Amino acid sequence: MKVLVVDDDQEIAELLKIYITNEGWDVVIVNDGEAALSELRKNSDIGLMLLDVMMPKMSGMEVLKRVRREIGLPIMIISAKTDDMDKIAGLIGGADDYITKPFNPLEVVARMRSVLRRYSDNVLVKEPEIIHVGTLTINREAHEVKNSEGENIALTAIEFGILYLLASHPGRVYSANEIFESVWRQESIISAKTVMVHVSHLRDKLEAATNGRTVIETVWGVGYRVNENQE
Repeated sequence: MKVLVVDDDQEIAELLKIYITNEGWDVVIVNDGEAALSELRKNSDIGLMLLDVMMPKMSGMEVLKRVRREIGLPIMIISAKTDDMDKIAGLIGGADDYITKPFNPLEVVARMRSVLRRYSDNVLVKEPEIIHVGTLTINREAHEVKNSEGENIALTAIEFGILYLLASHPGRVYSANEIFESVWRQESIISAKTVMVHVSHLRDKLEAATNGRTVIETVWGVGYRVNENQE
């Protein structure tokens, strides 16, 4: 496995390379966002990316957004931006972890192992490729949701993740914290309101595509589940 380090600070990139290679992983270093996307497209051996946010040509957040459209790659942000809202934006955008500079390289390596372990655990669980919920067809491989007329419902990556999670466990109620930890693959550090906003947007889209059917139910004081009786 190769680790892609994306940082315009060459000293930081080389420091990370020393510690990561000591753990037995190969390291590829690039210094801007456009080079990161190019490297990912030509190098299929990359199994994890360490991504800076403030870079020339293309920001780390834009790289994150583009990669999340195409690849289920573990991504850890390493940034000098320490504000809580920056961390939340990174995690909501699809990062698996967010580490602030200055950092302890040994902690970075430990958290890399944790992220990779979570991905490995998810791969070992056999998930259905296609799920039918009422009149909806959810295709995990294609990352698509279609209604009974075969029309595609445009969902964000987070919205799709929430729907797939609930639909693949019919009848089970998930709390806001459980949804966050499963979809964002990160320990819950945000308020339940953030998850509620994503669920609300998802509901609006699903109801508009299914003639007003309630696809996701709220179990008050507990969480959310898929409505199995959509008559």
